[in-house]
Amino acid sequence: MYNILHKYKPYLLLLLKLIIVFGAFYFIYQKLNDNQLLSFPQLKEQLSVLISNNTWLLLILLLLTDVNWLLEIFKWKTLVSIEEKISFLSAYEQCLASLTVSIITPNRIGEYGAKALFFKKDKRKKIMLLNLVGNLSQLFVTVFLGIIGMFFFIRNFNFSIPKLNFQNIIILLIIIIVIFIFRKSLQLQKISLYFKNIPLLIFIKTLSFSFLRYVVFSHQFYFLTAMFGIETDYFTVMNLLFCMYFMASIIPSLSIFDWVIKGSIAVWLFSFVEVNELKIVTITTIMWLLNFAIPAILGSIFVLNFKLIKKV
Repeated sequence: MYNILHKYKPYLLLLLKLIIVFGAFYFIYQKLNDNQLLSFPQLKEQLSVLISNNTWLLLILLLLTDVNWLLEIFKWKTLVSIEEKISFLSAYEQCLASLTVSIITPNRIGEYGAKALFFKKDKRKKIMLLNLVGNLSQLFVTVFLGIIGMFFFIRNFNFSIPKLNFQNIIILLIIIIVIFIFRKSLQLQKISLYFKNIPLLIFIKTLSFSFLRYVVFSHQFYFLTAMFGIETDYFTVMNLLFCMYFMASIIPSLSIFDWVIKGSIAVWLFSFVEVNELKIVTITTIMWLLNFAIPAILGSIFVLNFKLIKKV
């Protein structure tokens, strides 16, 4: 049985890569074509208006897209340097390929395994932990600024605060208790020790890259509001964005649905400043295309070219 699997391993790997790539393309196409919030003809119409009337702002928007991913690549290159020095091109390949894989997994969990496969077997668990550090640093920035945004929102707009969902609280408590009971089996002490051994400078750099990324993609959104003629002041837009990213970050979902969630939340938030729903949905769709869909398509090239490391 082992010999048969070993013999056909290259073909099975090729099949898996094709499934991932075609799956990613299919989900992207499906969500653009079957979007209930924004039809494909409406999107094309909005894009044509955007491109024809805002040439310079469009160039700035595309530049910010490049900067956003450059920061993510440098963040990963910095983190992984603890275990192995890699080139910028290797970090670029790993980030985009893992994005393509993550597109069909809940909460982008596929990203962890995808990045780990680029390294030798004895380093893969540590690589996944480093990826966790990178994601937690981004979440920390999102939550920190999100709390600021929520204070602004609660203070300036009248809305009812939703009641606590006790069912979710009970589930959360059960998860915490299970983790505490099985902490030794989960090797939490080893994980904690590994985190403690990460140099403080690496943590600072990682957090800095995460903050700069947040600044970049939030200003992408702001520039799009200007391009669509939304006249809400800068301070209000940014605080509403802080709320949007905060709310979206705490809702578990498939990555492919991320823009739908952000779109729905953004429509609700910007309704308080009477912004046209179509414009907001279009903006969140463009943000998703620039920062997620297009990079995932580019990453499919690296997925198809991927080769397993044979040495242990």
